[in-house]
Amino acid sequence: MDMKKLIESLSPHERKILPYIKEKKISEICKKSNLDRTSVLRSLEYLKNKGLIELNFEKKKIVGIGINGSLYISKGLPERRLLNLLDKKRILSLEEVQKQSKLSDDEFRAAIGALKRKAIIELKNGKIIFSANKEEISKKSPEEIFLESLPLEYDSLTPEQLYALKSLQSRKDIIQIKEKKIISIEITNLGHELIQSKIKGQNLIEQVTSEILKKDSYWKGKKFRRYDINSSVPEISGGKQHFVNQAVEYARKIWVEMGFKEMTGNLITSSFWNFDALFTAQDHPVRDMQDTFFINQKTELPDKKIVRAVKKSHETGTAGSKGWQYSWSKEEAKKLVLRTHTTCLSSQTLAKLKKEDLPAKFFAIGKCFRNETVDWSHGFEFNQTEGIVIDENANFRNLLGYLQEFFRKMGFKKIRFTPAYFPYTEPSVEISAWHPEKKVWLELGGAGIFRPEVTIPLLGKNIPVLAWGPGFDRILLDYYKIKDLRELYKNDITKLRKMKFWVK
Repeated sequence: MDMKKLIESLSPHERKILPYIKEKKISEICKKSNLDRTSVLRSLEYLKNKGLIELNFEKKKIVGIGINGSLYISKGLPERRLLNLLDKKRILSLEEVQKQSKLSDDEFRAAIGALKRKAIIELKNGKIIFSANKEEISKKSPEEIFLESLPLEYDSLTPEQLYALKSLQSRKDIIQIKEKKIISIEITNLGHELIQSKIKGQNLIEQVTSEILKKDSYWKGKKFRRYDINSSVPEISGGKQHFVNQAVEYARKIWVEMGFKEMTGNLITSSFWNFDALFTAQDHPVRDMQDTFFINQKTELPDKKIVRAVKKSHETGTAGSKGWQYSWSKEEAKKLVLRTHTTCLSSQTLAKLKKEDLPAKFFAIGKCFRNETVDWSHGFEFNQTEGIVIDENANFRNLLGYLQEFFRKMGFKKIRFTPAYFPYTEPSVEISAWHPEKKVWLELGGAGIFRPEVTIPLLGKNIPVLAWGPGFDRILLDYYKIKDLRELYKNDITKLRKMKFWVK
């Protein structure tokens, strides 16, 4: 690009800062050009792209003033305030000195320690003996001198300053050390040539607007600023769904394509639907406070006919079973909980079905809650995907087929099923997927066919109900290569912008 074209390509901000880039300090350029730091940095980047300057970036540790440090600059360090007090009264009791100094316990201890180290005071029999002369009192300590000289570069500190820094660092929030990016500007030969040439304040048109296009006189005979289409531009991050929501939408699409209808419900439900309708005994450990979040409230139970059937199933059994052989409590069933699984939606859906609705297929994806200690592999909330198929002709092979198809579409090519035990399904199966990189089987969740103790009270007869409820978060961890479960719930905008889209 020749000099004329180069000049014509300069933006108004580039023209503004060009006379001041010899300053080589961003703060000075901002001050003299009357532009904010962001505008100056962006213009410098444009000048760099045109080969007019070179920008060098260096990280330096800067020692600055902390919150308490700002306070002490105006009021004086605790030892200085104590020194001024003792100058008036040379022997005082510790208790009296602290009261008159109006220092906090921590400040008073720090001040006493500092003055003792300098041999300005002695402590005898609970009293402070002060023996400093006028020169010692008026002389500023190394800590005071250092504090007043901040900010400073860490690497340029003298031995005396390092000593003062170490002394002040032992106290809370007086000093803070931050890493700062230092930008230095080097002007190229082309840059020097441009600065020496006379840049006229040409009235160039910056952009084409609707106003300019209305009349020929607005643009005819005038020059448009040249644009370098090869120049890099600021990265723009467009809005997009949170990556967890993307995955949920994708899974929802799979179930709908397979002919399933979605089940929805409240995050808070009764113990009846969450436990009792699923044949979970009222003294089962899973219902303890250690696992479940209970709400300090109760709710009404559903239709009396269903309640009686569930009670009978628990107490004496049904379809040949003996039940749990205990006295079932309505009050226990009325307790509200944060749902511990989405299977509570399956129990509610089964209770609403009529004979003419069958056969039927339903799915759900939603939040569940367990009273867990939060760490990299556990959380007190998690996502689960639920499914049921109600069909007189359904069998165990159908169950495995549905699961294999869903996980295949979710990106798992190799699925394994192993026998398992779950309280409300029989037979039951554990689902695992082969991880080709880690060379291990990844456990995904459980499935099975609802027991008669579940289906008879809710449907009125023992109809095969295929059911599954694998955790969904583990699938996300594998796909997004996330090692810590907590990353699913953080709002780190930088990471969210870089997170890949869910594409299978």
